Amino acid sequence: MQLIDSRYIMASPEVVWAALLNPEVLKDCVPGCESMTGSAEDGFEAVVAQKVGPVSARFTGLVKLSDLDIGKGLTISGEGKGGPAGYAKGGAKVTLEPIEGGTRLSYEVEANVGGKIAQLGSRIIDSFAKKMADTFFERFQTAVEGPAEAEEGTDETQKKGWFKRLIS
Repeated sequence: MQLIDSRYIMASPEVVWAALLNPEVLKDCVPGCESMTGSAEDGFEAVVAQKVGPVSARFTGLVKLSDLDIGKGLTISGEGKGGPAGYAKGGAKVTLEPIEGGTRLSYEVEANVGGKIAQLGSRIIDSFAKKMADTFFERFQTAVEGPAEAEEGTDETQKKGWFKRLIS
């Protein structure tokens, strides 16, 4: 399964880059993530609980960051084992491009599964993988920007995510 998409994030590439390397941000963005420990240099160990169709599993695995081009892009790759349910592995090539008012975050996601999960069929797997990627990058955008809040008396929205507030 392969997915290519992009998001416009109203934060500088430096802020987006710092968020991509932060284990707390990653933990909050991965759907079903119960824990994430480690560092960007050594990799992260993660525990993720998911239900794919009728199959529920708790995956334990390793997430590594590679091809780091500071402030411009990186590759996120991971592999998790879910016991009898099977395994999942994949990655995302992420690029950051400065735009007026923020950053364009583009990503190419590739995912593979095996075991019981693979027996569900490609339509279910592809749909699940797309939903996981969309949810991750939506949560990531919200963590950096914050939810849109209308300012009293104006139509403009002010955004500032918890991560952006933390480093500001």
